[in-house]
Amino acid sequence: MDVKPSKRPIRLGSFRAKFILVVGGAVLFDLLVSGGLALWNVQRLSRDATLEVGQGLEAASQEYVRTYADSTAAQVSLLLRQVHNDVSALAGVLQAQIDDPERNTDVGTAISRTSPGSVNLSYDEKGRWAQNAPGSVSVMSVWGYLLGPDHRPRPDVERDIQTSSVLDLVAPSLLQHGAAKLQMYYIGSKERPIFRTAPYTDQAQTFDRLYPGHNDANFWDFFFPGLYESWQGWAKDGKTRPVTDEITQTAPYTDAITGKLIVSFFHPLWTADRKEVAGAAGADITLDQLAQTVENVKVAQSGFGFLAMSDGNVVAINSTGEKTLGLRSASDTSGTGVTGLERSLKRSSQPAIASLALDRERGIQHLWLQQDGNEVPYIAIVKKLPATNLWSSGPVRQEVMSLGVVVPEREIDASLYAAQAKISEATNRIVIYQILAILFSLLIVTIAVTAASKRITSGISALAGAAKRIQAKDYSVRVAITSKDEVGEAGEAFNRMAEEISYHTENLEQLVEERTAQIEDAKEEISTLNAQLQRENRRLGTELAVAERIQLMVLPLHQELEEFQTLEIAAYMRPAEEVGGDYYDVLKNGNRLKIGIGDVTGHGLESGVLMLMVQSVARALQEAGNTDAVKFLTDLNSALFKNIVRTKIDKHLTLAFLDYDGKEMVLSGQHEEVVIVRANGKVERIDTMDLGIPIGLEADISAFVKTHEIAFETGDLILLHTDGVTEAENELGELFGMERLCREARRLNGLSADKIVSEIVAALMRFIGSQKIHDDITLLAVRHR
Repeated sequence: MDVKPSKRPIRLGSFRAKFILVVGGAVLFDLLVSGGLALWNVQRLSRDATLEVGQGLEAASQEYVRTYADSTAAQVSLLLRQVHNDVSALAGVLQAQIDDPERNTDVGTAISRTSPGSVNLSYDEKGRWAQNAPGSVSVMSVWGYLLGPDHRPRPDVERDIQTSSVLDLVAPSLLQHGAAKLQMYYIGSKERPIFRTAPYTDQAQTFDRLYPGHNDANFWDFFFPGLYESWQGWAKDGKTRPVTDEITQTAPYTDAITGKLIVSFFHPLWTADRKEVAGAAGADITLDQLAQTVENVKVAQSGFGFLAMSDGNVVAINSTGEKTLGLRSASDTSGTGVTGLERSLKRSSQPAIASLALDRERGIQHLWLQQDGNEVPYIAIVKKLPATNLWSSGPVRQEVMSLGVVVPEREIDASLYAAQAKISEATNRIVIYQILAILFSLLIVTIAVTAASKRITSGISALAGAAKRIQAKDYSVRVAITSKDEVGEAGEAFNRMAEEISYHTENLEQLVEERTAQIEDAKEEISTLNAQLQRENRRLGTELAVAERIQLMVLPLHQELEEFQTLEIAAYMRPAEEVGGDYYDVLKNGNRLKIGIGDVTGHGLESGVLMLMVQSVARALQEAGNTDAVKFLTDLNSALFKNIVRTKIDKHLTLAFLDYDGKEMVLSGQHEEVVIVRANGKVERIDTMDLGIPIGLEADISAFVKTHEIAFETGDLILLHTDGVTEAENELGELFGMERLCREARRLNGLSADKIVSEIVAALMRFIGSQKIHDDITLLAVRHR
C-alpha cells in the first residue's frame, strides 16, 4: 500500500508552522550573528590595518632617520679621514727627511739656494724671536730660547729649519687638494720647537699679542701641555696609544691667527731609531667645515643634526637645533694656551637632553622637549664616529664623537595620520554596504524558507503516516517517492527499512541462532588470545628479572670502592621498571685504577647480556696488564664486536674509562659529559663526543679513540653519570639537565664522595616526584682526598 503526501492547511501547531518558525528563526538569528560578526570584523580589520600601517610607516620613518644618520656620520668620518690622510702624507715626507740625513741636507741646500726667503730669518728686538720675511710660501718662527748670542738660530736648530723647509714643496698641493684645511705646519721637538706654517701669516706677532709670555716658555708645555709626553710614552710602548692611529686631534679651540673655532690634527714625527719624538706635522680645519655637513642635516620639516664630543660638548649644530635642545654657550679662557668652546648637552635647559646618553648607541630614542610651555615628542638617534686620539689639556685619551639626529614625531607621523583617515573612511563605507546586504539577505531567506517548508513537510507528513502504519504492525506499507532530493532518499530508506523489518520478522528465529554461533566462536578466539598474552607476559617478566639480576651482579662490591687510599669513590645505580643496560665498574690492578661507565642501547635480557660481556672483557684486559687507554678500548671493542656478530644481538653501547696511576687521570671513550668540580668550586665540563664512538658498531675503532688528560689534585671531584640522570623528567615534562647537575655538584663541593652522591640522588628524586622513571639512573663520584 502506497502512502501519498496529503494537502493540508497550515495549522499553528503543525510541523510546517514549527518548521517555518524554527528554520526561519535560526536563519534569521544566523544572519544577524554573521552580519554582526562581519561588521565587528570590519571594524577590527580597520583597527588592525591602522595598527599595521602605523607600525610600518613608523618603522619606515625610523629606518629613514637611521639611514640619514648613518649617511651623515659617514660624511663627517670621510671629512676627518681626508684630513688624517693629508696630515699623514705631510708627516711621511718630513719623516723621510729625518730618516735620510743626506737627502735632508741636499733638499735643505737646494731650497736655501732656490728659495732663500724660506730659511733666512730676521731677529725682532721687541718680540725677541726670529722669523722669515713675508712673501715666502710658509712662515718660519724661531723663539728666543732657540737663538744664540748673535740672535741667530743654534746649529742644531738650523738643521731642523732645513728639514722643515720641505713643507714649502708639499704643503701648497695638500692645501689645494683633499679636505679643505686652514693651514698646515711643522713643529720641532721639545728641545727645538720651531714652528713653520703654510700659508704665510704674521705668526709670531699674533702670538705676542694674544699669548703674552709664550716666548719665555717651551712651546709644547705652553700651548699643549701633556701632549708631547703622551707621544714619548708611545715611543717607549706603542700599546699605550688609546687608538691605533698615530693621528692626534685637539678639542675645538679658538685659533690665535684667524680667530675661528678650529680643530688641530697632529702626527708625531720620530727620530731615526724610533725611540724619541722628533716633532710633529699638523693641520688645522675650521669647525665651519664640520658644521656645514652637520648643519645641512634636515629631516622632515624641522629635523636637525648635532655633533658632540664624548663629554657632551656640542661642536656643530644649527641655530634651530641649538634653541630646540636648550644649549647655552660659554667660552673657556682660563688656559694659557689654546681656548675652547663649551656648549654641553649636560648644561641643557631640557632635562631629556641633559640626560641623553652618548656612551653607546641605543637606536631610536623618544624624547619629550619643552616648547612654548608644552611637551612635544621628538625622536632622536645617536651614531658614534670612529675613535680617535684626543688631546685636551692633559694626556692623550681616546675620544669617540657622536652624531645625533633629532626630529619631531608629528612630522615623521604626518603620513601615518593621512593613512589612518583614509582607512577610517573606507571602513565606514564597507559598514553601510554590509548592513544593506544583510537586509536584502533577510528578504530572500524569508521567501526561500516559506517555499521550502511546503515541499519538505509534505514528504515528511507521508513518512509520519507510514510510520504509524509500521507501529500498527502493517509491514506492507510503502511511501510514494515523489522527488529525488533528501526527502525522496528518506522515503527510499524507509521503504528498504520496511522490507528488512518484514524479512527479519519472518526469519527472526534463524537469525538468532546464527548470531549465537558467531558469539561462541568469538569467545573461543578471545580465550586463546588471552592465554597467549599471559604466556608472553610471563616470558618478558622472566627476561627482565634475569636482566636486572645480571646488571646488579656485575657491579663492584662496596669494599672494592674503599680500597684506594688517595681516592674516595661512591656510586649509585637504580634500574628502571624496564631494565636497561647501565654499566659501571671499578677495576684495580696493582697501582693502576680503571673506572668505567656505559649505557647499552635498548632494554631487556640482551642488554644485560651485552653489559656482562663488557664487564668480563674489561676485567680480562685489565688483568692482562693492558695499560694503554686507546688499545684497551680498541681490544675491548674488537672482542665485543665478534660476540655481537655471533650472538646476533642488535645492540651497542656508549662507554668511557678513567685511567688513574696515582698521578695522572686519563679519559677515553664516548659517553655523557664528565663533570669536574675543582677544590676552589670552579666547575668544568668535558665533552667526550670526540674521544671515541659507540662500542660494537665497527670491528676496528682505533682511528676514532682519543684520550684527554685531566688534572686531578687534592680536593677535586669527578662526576660520571648516565643519561638517566640528566634526562629524568618531572611532572611538568622538564628535564633534570646538566646545568642542574652542575649546580648541585658545586653546592656539595667539599663533602665526602658518599655524601655528594646521596645528596644529588635525593635532589634528583625530589625533582622526579611521582613521575615514572623511564631509564636506569647511575651516578659515580671520584674525589681526591
